[in-house]
Amino acid sequence: MTPLTRLSRTQRTRAAAIASLGHPLIALLGSTCRWQVEGYEHYAALRASGRVPIFAFWHGRILGATYFWRNHGIVVMISENFDGEWIARIIRRFGYRTARGSTSRGGPRALAQLRRDIRDGRPAGFAVDGPRGPARSVQPGAVWLARRSGSPILPFHIEAERYWSARSWDRTQVPRPFSRVAVAIGKPLDVGPDADAAALEAGRAALEASLQRLSERAATMLTRR
Repeated sequence: MTPLTRLSRTQRTRAAAIASLGHPLIALLGSTCRWQVEGYEHYAALRASGRVPIFAFWHGRILGATYFWRNHGIVVMISENFDGEWIARIIRRFGYRTARGSTSRGGPRALAQLRRDIRDGRPAGFAVDGPRGPARSVQPGAVWLARRSGSPILPFHIEAERYWSARSWDRTQVPRPFSRVAVAIGKPLDVGPDADAAALEAGRAALEASLQRLSERAATMLTRR
């Protein structure tokens, strides 16, 4: 994958073109959908208490997440490659900030930036199985950040009733116009500041299990009328 600093002029032009199309498309799709939300009180309680959350979700739901949490000032970890460049350009138009890096390149620098952002009161966001999978297998970044920052992880899942699926490793879900979309938000997960390797792994496994339960919960929400 091409590092951000090595993107060619052609790649940057392509990224800008994709973003110029992607932003209005996502905004239009999102505005036509009927959003059903359960668990929003978990987020509201964190904000009321002054705690800054670390949002955690599956990479395959990045489009729905981008629209639903728009304009909350969330800082998202985005890869330093071509795909990351156009994704970053799109989400900035929805009011997000970015920390550029991934598990394979620039990760420590991006995580350090996220710690600073959290300290300044800005929430962080992680597609926790990104950037390359395996799908629905939590990588350690969000858990590490929770330990170092003292912020709770707030897991959520988004599921559309009708959608298209991309032919990608994460099967990115694109809600169809006027679809019902369920948003299930879970209870916050804390990781202690003294957590050792075993405790970090336990936190990672707990987050993975929570996201699986939220996936099932969102699917159940869509069976209700």
